[in-house]
Amino acid sequence: MTGLVVCVVVLALATTFGLLRAGRDGRLRVRTKDGTVQLSEADLGGPLGERATLLQFSTAFCQPCRATRRVLAEVAVMVDGVEHVELDAEAQLELVRRLEVLRTPTVLVLDAAGRVVRRAAGMPRKADVIAALGAAVG
Repeated sequence: MTGLVVCVVVLALATTFGLLRAGRDGRLRVRTKDGTVQLSEADLGGPLGERATLLQFSTAFCQPCRATRRVLAEVAVMVDGVEHVELDAEAQLELVRRLEVLRTPTVLVLDAAGRVVRRAAGMPRKADVIAALGAAVG
């Protein structure tokens, strides 16, 4: 009987964790400490966007990273003055630690000055990326 109770409790906890993570996955949010972070072209290894930059941290074997790359590239083409920059998290460990990137894909939306205005861990939806760009350029 004790084994059954333990099994049910573990199953309930795992389900709760999965539902919470699924609800937060890919949501573009604001973190208080992100507003103080400013990245330069040297940090990115390329130019900042004229109006905003979509910075994506990926790894070689990350399947959602490929889909995220497509979404961000489409948005960058749609919106004038927006650049999409993809960095390999494994090759940029110092920057990953500084920005507290815990998983891939992680997407940061930067304003024209390189300040982080939004962040998403997981694959964001195209509509959410466009809305986040409104906060970055507005």
